[in-house]
Amino acid sequence: MIGEVAQARPRVFSVGFRRLQTWNVAAQFAVNWNWPDEVIKPMASILRRRNEPALETLKPESIVTLLTIRFDGSIEPRDPVHVKDIKGRLFRVHPGDVVFSKIDVRNGAIGLAPDDIDCMCVTSEFPVYSVDLQKANSGYVKLLFRTVAFKKLLNSMISGASGRKRIQPTQLEGVKVPIPPLPIQQKIVAHWEAAQASIIATKAQVAEIHKEIELLYLADLGLPTPISYTPPKCFVANLKSFERWSVRFNQAAMSLIDLTLGRHPVVDLGSVLELVQYGTSEKANIKGVGVPVLRIKNIKDGRIDVSELKYVSLGNKAIEGLCLVDGDILIIRTSGSRDLVGSCAVFHEEGEFVFASYLIRLRPSSEMALSDYVAWYINSPVGRQQVNSLSREIMQNNINSQE
Repeated sequence: MIGEVAQARPRVFSVGFRRLQTWNVAAQFAVNWNWPDEVIKPMASILRRRNEPALETLKPESIVTLLTIRFDGSIEPRDPVHVKDIKGRLFRVHPGDVVFSKIDVRNGAIGLAPDDIDCMCVTSEFPVYSVDLQKANSGYVKLLFRTVAFKKLLNSMISGASGRKRIQPTQLEGVKVPIPPLPIQQKIVAHWEAAQASIIATKAQVAEIHKEIELLYLADLGLPTPISYTPPKCFVANLKSFERWSVRFNQAAMSLIDLTLGRHPVVDLGSVLELVQYGTSEKANIKGVGVPVLRIKNIKDGRIDVSELKYVSLGNKAIEGLCLVDGDILIIRTSGSRDLVGSCAVFHEEGEFVFASYLIRLRPSSEMALSDYVAWYINSPVGRQQVNSLSREIMQNNINSQE
């Protein structure tokens, strides 16, 4: 079993000064892997540091591929470059090697090099290790890096207030993790891979069901399914028909479905709303101080997700003015992703919640519109068509309350 047993941590505790190895509160708590002691071993027992300078094996004219390590552990290639064009020392990376970022490893920037890239290299900020395949399965090592317990161990090594603190190779090598016999490692990896395959298959089934529901929904409205097409690079539009000075808007306007051809009357969204409001811009915290605040991250697939909450300290009057009630619609007004702008969800949670400034609260009149219906329409293909045509791209994609 890979995972840490949940345990309550005291707010007040004492540690003998002689026992302090790192000036860091998090470092004083041991991670319980829930494995027998005999299989808990340092990473150095399965990893071997690889210090292979690129210039000793490559010519200055040689083309190499530098690597980028994402926080999810994936490693991607950058554009190939000549060795002579790189300042500083380079080190070779071989397929299956472990590579990590000294600065960002605590955020998850550690993974295994892919096997389909030729001549990979990294700078000295990215230590490289080969895996002892006689003792460890590469897939198992990769899973270890993604566990919550492993990340907690790495974070316990950080001291000081600087955001640029590094974890050194010797520190990583000393991290103790469960290294069971190879057959058990292989069984764990096989179990994980089967679970991932099941997740992928289930998501595909859900997507198909969702597509069928959308078609039924549009059919009930008497509307055709929007046709996906690539806007022409050149087009002609009459100046009198311009509603907005925007190429994207006018391109999209040419493909919008005529809603008046449906079975039901069409009105502006604003005519069925009794409240439109922006959220708070007060800084949020993760310490649980104040009231929970819903953010962009809490709107997922048309639903409110409260699994990752932050909190904000507000006065009673501000809380009263921003407190969400059942049936309120939260719509994302700005984001780096165009697909997120305009997506929304209906608030049906219990308890006291407020919402952040990147969201807009819409409250339909209970006599004129059902909140879940309005949200479903906005998230539907015909709703997305209109939102995408209106959203602007300056520094980020955004849409305002009037639009």
